[in-house]
Amino acid sequence: MPRYALKIEYDGTPFSGWQRQADRPSVQGAIEAALARLEPGLPAIAAAGRTDAGVHALGQVAHCEMRKDWDPFRLAQALNHHLRPAPVAVLDCARVGDAFHARFSALERRYLFRLVARRAPMTLERGRVWQVPHPLALAPMQQAAQHLIGRHDFTTFRAALCQAKSPVKTLDALEIEELANPDGQEFRFHLRARSFLHNQVRSIVGTLERVGAGAWPPGRVRAALEARDRAACGPVCPPSGLYLAAVAYDPAPFANPTRPTSDI
Repeated sequence: MPRYALKIEYDGTPFSGWQRQADRPSVQGAIEAALARLEPGLPAIAAAGRTDAGVHALGQVAHCEMRKDWDPFRLAQALNHHLRPAPVAVLDCARVGDAFHARFSALERRYLFRLVARRAPMTLERGRVWQVPHPLALAPMQQAAQHLIGRHDFTTFRAALCQAKSPVKTLDALEIEELANPDGQEFRFHLRARSFLHNQVRSIVGTLERVGAGAWPPGRVRAALEARDRAACGPVCPPSGLYLAAVAYDPAPFANPTRPTSDI
């Protein structure tokens, strides 16, 4: 059966997460329902990461198998037609070999977390950022973040029910930037690693927020990491500000840009 890689964007707000569930809406369920409109009885799709309820994606990657030899551009367009009105879009589609697996072939995953500090309620960005009502300092958060980069035992920063075989992970990058915004502070956390533990990103950002608020000194983050104890972690922040930004492969399945609509 021909195999295709799908680059997917979605608003996770109305979904119970990526993974299909019998009684709740999921991103996987929405995409598989769209695929069934094209070819009933297809195998289940697989994704690079199973995002939690409320988590968004800018560049999730999944693969599917079809019976028909579809033109990738036509397949993406057909799926987007049947996905409406769900807040899910196939940004790109590529034919890949049978050895390609969206999860196991991934070399790197990149996450973005958006944190806004302002007192006025969010309106346009509600559900897409984590809002705190107090100001935050960028430099202490950046200083504290340096303690987390590299290969560590991240027991402190993973969920108690995390199913990973080992808490040891290598965090390749953790960069924090502050965007100019006259109506409040927006901080963006960019994290990059081959793989992440369950709730690792939200645990890290929630802890660094305590540093930015002045409640923790930067050195306490290192002590929390070395404690290898979930109780030493700061608050776990909500999922609303978290985005699966990109997934890297070699070779890259989406090397060629998608054809514009005018080519139809």
